[in-house]
Amino acid sequence: MFSQSDASLIHKALAGNNKAWLKLIKRYEQAIYNYGLRMTGNADDSMDLMQEVFLSVFRNLASYRGEGSFKSWLFRIAHFRCVEFYRRKRYHQDIDEGEEMIDDRACASQWTFEHTQSQELVAAMQALPLEQKAVIELKFFGQFTFEEIAQQLDVSANTIKSRLYSALGKMKTLLEVTDV
Repeated sequence: MFSQSDASLIHKALAGNNKAWLKLIKRYEQAIYNYGLRMTGNADDSMDLMQEVFLSVFRNLASYRGEGSFKSWLFRIAHFRCVEFYRRKRYHQDIDEGEEMIDDRACASQWTFEHTQSQELVAAMQALPLEQKAVIELKFFGQFTFEEIAQQLDVSANTIKSRLYSALGKMKTLLEVTDV
């Protein structure tokens, strides 16, 4: 069976074809869910993030100009929604100072991946700042090039490389500590 291109599905979805829209969602829902899971550390938050991403895509699909891949555009939206998630989370943490916050390692223990990842790796990734975590996620899990990541995050490719190598250094240090 032939697989329709993203451009073909987008064109049909914009014309009101619900089946084309559903095919487009099905094509990327697992990748967006996994992105959210690795970025938030929580299955429920990942599901909420995925819904927000696809709702944004639905509302803004007509504004997609076809410059670059649809996947890059989709992950750019996912990144913006993730940044909003962290801003809301920080706001709620400031309000609820008296309440204990969930430990990232406890969140990491809830994770299940189709492609199993070690708990130490997940915990190390959760310890990274959002900017570095996003670069790791997009480079290794999303398999984007430095230039594509730079375009998605609106920074230079050199900044992306710097964030990647800094993140890898931090993760190496964290993983060495857990090996002892």
